Amino acid sequence: MNGNEDKNQLSSIKNALRILKSFTMDEPEKKISDLSSSLGINKSTVSRTMKTLASEGFVYKDPETKKYRLGLSILSLSGVLFSNMDVYRESQPVLNKLVENIGETAHISVLDDLEVVYLQKVECHHPVRFLTHIGRRNPPYCTSSGKVLLAFSEEEIINNVVAKGLTAFTKNTITNPEKLRSHLAKIKEDGYAFSLEELSEGVNSIAAPIYDYTGKVIAALSVVGPKQRIPIHKLKSIAKQVMAASKEVSERMGYIKY
Repeated sequence: MNGNEDKNQLSSIKNALRILKSFTMDEPEKKISDLSSSLGINKSTVSRTMKTLASEGFVYKDPETKKYRLGLSILSLSGVLFSNMDVYRESQPVLNKLVENIGETAHISVLDDLEVVYLQKVECHHPVRFLTHIGRRNPPYCTSSGKVLLAFSEEEIINNVVAKGLTAFTKNTITNPEKLRSHLAKIKEDGYAFSLEELSEGVNSIAAPIYDYTGKVIAALSVVGPKQRIPIHKLKSIAKQVMAASKEVSERMGYIKY
């Protein structure tokens, strides 16, 4: 295989991966024209790529709407991923108990490519639920889980998040780099973080770190709810329960605090 063939193959693989990653819970179905426009790939290339992905079960084309959605091969891969992800497996019973005790939705999340990604979610029983889902990505500097993960990250990661830009989502979003750094230092000292209507109006959350057996913070455990159910005067009492839960998950992961 010559150099040009190598480049063409790599380009095709990259296009396929970009296409697969473009499907979200908000946009679960897309047409060829949608993908071409949003990704900047010509229609003929998108069409060829989608036919290949469909033949392997990674996408499915609705014969009536002509729209594509992710196929069952993606589901089988995610099953392999989660079955081999210790934090996903070990956190499940702890999250169930926490949600039962607090009455709010709980998540496990990690930092990936300067964003918070939700790996695990246990819904509360309240009729009003939040539009979070496994696989959803959020900015780290305005979410409680993201701030916990940043607080225990290397300085380079914090610098990269700041360099990417601190967009204001609400009036409470921290957009000043120095204020954020100071805030993260306090979070590392306290061992937990709050997000008080920093990403969404009327929504508060609390998070604490999860450690692996080496003592490294690998994930965050958080609870989220409306400010009426998670008011400021209850934050510390809820934080104690969240920290106890994150400690239990950490211990199940083999972490021992000396």
